[in-house]
Amino acid sequence: MKGFLIMLLISTIALTGCNISNNIDNNTEYKKINAEEAKAIIDSEDVIILDVRTQEEYDSGHIENAVLLPVTEIADKAEEILPDKDAKILIYCRSGNRSATASKDLIRMGYTNVYDFGGINSWPYRIVK
Repeated sequence: MKGFLIMLLISTIALTGCNISNNIDNNTEYKKINAEEAKAIIDSEDVIILDVRTQEEYDSGHIENAVLLPVTEIADKAEEILPDKDAKILIYCRSGNRSATASKDLIRMGYTNVYDFGGINSWPYRIVK
C-alpha cells in the first residue's frame, strides 16, 4: 500500500508539473488581425511595427516607423532589438507567410503581445521609401 501511495504522489506531481507548463505556454496565443485593425492600433497606441522581410524589400517600401528584423534573424537578434517582451508588436511581411512564422517564433521566445497583420501587399495605407 505504501508503494502505491508513493507512486500516486509521484504521478500527481508529474502531471501537475506538466499542466503548469502547458498553461504557461498557452497564455499567449497566436493572433491574426487584418490591415484595418492594425492601422487602428497603430494610430491609437504605442506599438512596435515589425517588418520581417529582407533589407532589400524594406528599402523598396515599408510602413512608417517600422523596425526591420528579417525572419531569418529572429532567433539571434530579437532580444536585442525587442528587449521588452510585453510590448505590443505588430508584425508584417510581403504576403503573410513570414509574419506568421515570426509571430509564432516570438511567442515561443516569451513575447506576450504579438499580432500578425499579414503582408504589405494587402496594406491599403501609405508606405515610405
